[in-house]
Amino acid sequence: MQGERISRSYKGVKALDDVTLSVPRHRVTGLIGANGAGKSTLVNILSGYDRPDSGRVLADGDDVTSVRADRRAHRGIARTFQRGSLYRRLSVLENVEVTALACGLGRRDARRLSLGLIDELGLGDWMLHDADRIPHGVERRLGVARALATRPNYVLLDEPAAGLNDGEAQHLRETMRSLAGRGMGVLLIDHNMPLVFGSCDRIFVLGAGRNVLDGTPDEVRHDERLATSYLGTAAEQIDTELISAADTLALLDQRDAQHRAGER
Repeated sequence: MQGERISRSYKGVKALDDVTLSVPRHRVTGLIGANGAGKSTLVNILSGYDRPDSGRVLADGDDVTSVRADRRAHRGIARTFQRGSLYRRLSVLENVEVTALACGLGRRDARRLSLGLIDELGLGDWMLHDADRIPHGVERRLGVARALATRPNYVLLDEPAAGLNDGEAQHLRETMRSLAGRGMGVLLIDHNMPLVFGSCDRIFVLGAGRNVLDGTPDEVRHDERLATSYLGTAAEQIDTELISAADTLALLDQRDAQHRAGER
């Protein structure tokens, strides 16, 4: 899956400016950047919930730029959402099952697939609980299970680790690697830097709606442009010998740990 030279403006403000990103099958690809960098806008365009002003989206070589989100799901593109998108009055199991049914499976096959995903995502203890009575971390994992219930070729995970503890984040990492090993293309967008750098084969960094850099985790980790993309003009006021990509990651790790502690 690819986004080629994607640009998008809202009321004259450019959210994305000539952004290119590739999500190959059999790989976990990371997308990171500071708040407001354009990550969610790009995911919305890749999944069909928004249209670019210019550029195109390709899936397995086919141009799907003008294809609606529901049609893209049938063509193997699934995503999670940062908030909501659950059937609150249904159980965890029913949430997954109804998604499988909506994608054309019969009841028996939908139940079999749903139980398998419940087990894979570690949701067994919660599967009979209503979705409006589950913890935030469980809700995130349920969102991943629902995306996988569409049997996608590509899955776009928009901050799936928010609210997860360290054990749950490690389980998510193992799940993503397993999905890639089975031939799926996985896009991970998250602020959990240890998860991103420990899971991904390649990482793209956005800054102010533009491509800043991309490469392997080691290449990105040691590239000074990573610091600039996160700290913006503040980085320009600090001697480059004193601020490095590693320093930035340490600061982000600390902030993420504080965020998770505040949610528990």
